[in-house]
Parts: sequence; C-alpha cells; structure tokens
Amino acid sequence: MATENTSTKELDGKRLYYSFLAGAQYIFIYYKAINRINVFPVADGDTGTNLASTLRSIMDTSIPTSNIKVTATALADAALVGARGNSGIIFAQFLYGISNEIKNEKCLSVSDFAEVVKKAVRYAYEAIANPVEGTMITVIRVWADYLYSLKDKIDEFTELMSRGYQKALEALQDTPKQLEVLARANVVDAGAKGFVIFLEGMIDFFRHGEIRKIISSRKILKISEFQEMLHTESHITFRYCTEALIGFVRPDQNNKLLLKERVEKYGDSLVIAGSPSKIRLHIHTDQPARLFYDLRGLGNIIYKKVDDMVHQNDIVHHRKWDIALLTDSTCDLPRELVEKYQIHIVPLTVHFENDYYIDNVTITPDEFYSLLENSETLPTTSQPTYKDFVNKYQFLASHYKNILGLHISDKLSGTFYNSRKASALVANKGENKVGVFSSNKLASSLGLLLIRAAREIEQGAEFTELSARVDSWVKKSHLLVSTQTLKYMIKGGRISPVKGWLGELMGIRPLVLVNQAGKVVPFGKPKSEKSALRIVFSEVEKILVTGPLWGYAITHAQNQRGAELYAKKMRELTGKDPEFISPASPVLGTHTGPGVVAVAILMK
Repeated sequence: MATENTSTKELDGKRLYYSFLAGAQYIFIYYKAINRINVFPVADGDTGTNLASTLRSIMDTSIPTSNIKVTATALADAALVGARGNSGIIFAQFLYGISNEIKNEKCLSVSDFAEVVKKAVRYAYEAIANPVEGTMITVIRVWADYLYSLKDKIDEFTELMSRGYQKALEALQDTPKQLEVLARANVVDAGAKGFVIFLEGMIDFFRHGEIRKIISSRKILKISEFQEMLHTESHITFRYCTEALIGFVRPDQNNKLLLKERVEKYGDSLVIAGSPSKIRLHIHTDQPARLFYDLRGLGNIIYKKVDDMVHQNDIVHHRKWDIALLTDSTCDLPRELVEKYQIHIVPLTVHFENDYYIDNVTITPDEFYSLLENSETLPTTSQPTYKDFVNKYQFLASHYKNILGLHISDKLSGTFYNSRKASALVANKGENKVGVFSSNKLASSLGLLLIRAAREIEQGAEFTELSARVDSWVKKSHLLVSTQTLKYMIKGGRISPVKGWLGELMGIRPLVLVNQAGKVVPFGKPKSEKSALRIVFSEVEKILVTGPLWGYAITHAQNQRGAELYAKKMRELTGKDPEFISPASPVLGTHTGPGVVAVAILMK
C-alpha cells in the first residue's frame, strides 16, 4: 500500500479502490448531515442514507486485481446493485460511464483520467429523463470539465484532485442560485454535497495513502457546515419512490429505451442507469404495483424497493416523538394506524415461482389470495435482508434520538435477527439508543403490541422505561388462529399428504395458536365453523380470567364475515370494540390459505 505523501502519477486498480473506500468512509460519517439538508426533488430526508447504501456495496466488493479496467467495472457493478435514490443511481451511472470509457489500460495517467471522467458525464445525463441544473449532476459536470482543462498542466493526482475539489466546492455553493427551492431553504443541494464529501475522502487517500488514516482522518470537513435548518415543506406530486434492478438475458443497447417507453407514463423523476445487461430504474409514482406488473416479461427483476415519500416527509417535518417504532409487514396494522403513530415498516417479500412481490406494497392481500388459489406451487416468503434494515436504521437515526424495533417471532422468521444485527451499526456509535425485540407472535398480535408501545410514547414514556416493559407485554399477548382448510398446510409440508387427505376427508378445520415460546402449535380439530367458534372462545375465556384486558384485534384472510362474527363474540365477552380488524398479511396466508380468522388478545 502507498506510504505517506507518496506522489501519484499513475492510478491503478488498487489505488482507485482505496480512494473510493476513503470517499465512502466520509459519506458514512456525514450521511445524517446530508439527510438534514435534503429538499430536492422531495424533502424526504434520505439522500445521505441513499448514498451510504450505494457506497456500502462498494465497501463490500472484493477487487481481484490491480488492473484499473477490471476494478472500475467491479466498482460500477457494485454501485449499480446497491444504488438507492436519485443521487445514488446517478452516481452509479457516472461510475458505469467511467468503467465503460476506460479501454484496456492497466493504469491511467492524469491526462487519461481527466478524459475518462469528462466522457463519463454524458452517461449520467443520459440516465436522467429531465436533468435539472443546480444538483449533483451539475457539480459532477463542472468538476469533470475542470479536470479536463488541467490535464496538460498537471501530472500528479494529489494536486489534480485537490484543485478539482475547490472547483466542485464552488459549483456546490452556486446550486442555490440555480434552484429556487434550495435558495428558499437556504441550503445547497444534498446530492451535490454528498459528491463533494466523497471527493474529500478521495483527496485524503491521495494525501496520506494509508487506509487506517482514511478511517481516522476527519480533518477536512467541519460538521458546523451542517446546521439543521427548518426547510420549506415540499409538495409531493407522486407518493412512492420506486426502484428496480433488472437483468436481461440478452444484453441490448435498446433495453434502456424499451424500459423508458414502458414506465415513463407512471410518474416523474425518472432515472434509468446501467449497462445493456443490467439496468437500475428509479421513478416517483402513485402506482408501484401496476408499474411492476407492466414490467413483467421485459427482464428479470432482481431487486425492488418502494419508499413512501409522504411518510418520510411527515417524519422530517411533522415528527411527533423522538422514539421511532420499527416493525415488519407481518404486523397487519391498517394504514390509518401506521400513519397516526408514524410506525416504520420494513416489508417481507412473497415469491411465486419466478415472480416476487413486496408484501402489502406491490401486492395486496386480495391479489395474493387470487394468485394463491390459481398457483400450482405454494409461494414462499423471504425476510427483509440485513442491508434493508441497515438502510432503514440509518434513515431513522438521522431523525430520531431512539429506536424501538418489534418484530415477528424469531421462531417463525429470521427478520428479528437481521434487524438486531443491523441495529448494532447505529447503537455502537452511541448517538442513539436502540432496542430490538421479538414479539413471539405475528399478525394482529404484533400489531397490538405496537399500538400499546405507541400510546405509551404518546403519553410521554421515556425510551428506557418503554424498553423495560416490552418483555412483560409479550408474555401477556395471545394469538388464536382458525383455518378453513388443510390444503395449504399439506402443500407446505407442515402436514403429511396422507394425514392431510384423511383430515380433509373428515372435514377438519385445524385451530392453531402461537405459544409463549413463539412457536405454532395445534389446539383443536373442529369439523365445522360452529365447533371452531366454540373451541376458540373456550380458550379465549381461559385467557380473559387471568387479569384485566388491554385490548384485542382481529385479522382475517378473505373472511370478513368470519372476522365480524368473532368481533361480535369478543364484544359480548369484553364489552370493548376491537383495536382494529384488518386483512391478514400474505405471510400468514402462505401457510394457512384463505378463510383464516386470527384473534389477538393483549392483557394489561
């Protein structure tokens, strides 16, 4: 590795990679500050998080060679896979342009590098449907043009990058003159600021040359530049920031054009980046489910992401409390309660053969059960990935002092473990208190626990006392599930075909509960709805005599009539209305099928 103050006249693959690690490290340090000045194109406060996600993919990439062409290609591909948001995808496309313009050289001179980055700017502009000046793209262009003007005057990279940084900083300071929304908020463009911060990290590497100094050096950037400001609340034209990574079996230069023609009618802020074989799509739309339906057959959708910008904007401008509540999509909470208590949800995914859907985002419960009925194979569900949770925790840490995570039982899904692992990144910095818990339940039972936590926060509970209460609430929660068929348990292998056939022949409608250990166990084998109701409420009465009731809720899978019947019986027993009645998450329906009714009870 390079040593202190080494003169760099040629850039090889390893030097390029380490300079990118240095730039990424600076983004990780200051992503919260970048989030706080994010007002364009939507003030959803996540530009820093999106850039950090994009660069984390680069951090995780192994570089097999010092050849700069191979390295640049690997970096561009990693950035494309991890890209999030407008700024992340524009940056990834700029890197793709760099990798494509490097021919087969093992290393680049200053002059070569300057020519490559100037040509790469065109790729970034072409990726944006309607480029807006005064943003990241402007600063990249000004920086690249200036490097090109110096290519015959400078032959050393440290001087080139240092002088280029000063020009990029000037362009950044001019962004409010070019965009009125920035001037009104008295901030520079967040994406452009992120690019300048990235350049500062690169300069640090060229000056010092040792990776350990990259990690510890924070001298160049002063955090006082980022004083939190009250931004003008932006008007959101389209609600969902929607992204996809699409792979093509047959690489073709026309793939981007075909994709643009297919999706441009759905919204604005369209960015299409990548290569002929792999394309990253970004668009703001009100119809993410329909958009993804329209993309079927065009290519293989490797990755999907849908963020609710109205919800994000509400957190930035109208945050109610300093404690964030984080959960997953198995909670079955109605949207009105999610919005009322500003609950953050990381969704699971549902897979039907070659297609997959984001739970309750790109597929509704009704659509799911229609597919379930017509599918020859049973769908599967996947937990949110570690990176999904890292992105969410980084966003929440930018806007909240403390975070409480509450998830589906750790005996039923790995969701809890991924959330807890990702939370450590935030908790280890010591700036935010984080607690992550398994609910030992799912569905409406998880939803009840979240509502109880939200009301405690609403009444002024501190994070420490709230965290101390969660385990006791979990022990007082109960979930009873009534099914109408053994068909899906047979398909899923939970019941043997022979036993299932006999059970179906006898008309058995199995009853299951999620016990205090978080596992699903049977508690009855009724042969009629009337018998099922009797057995369920015999169990409910045993629970109710253990103490005062806090509340109850009901989840159903295409069985509104059954849900209302159970609610009526619960009202008779308790004198209370349900906290909510909602459709069941596809996660529950995958294993039980339609017709399910689940009763969740939470004691005081």
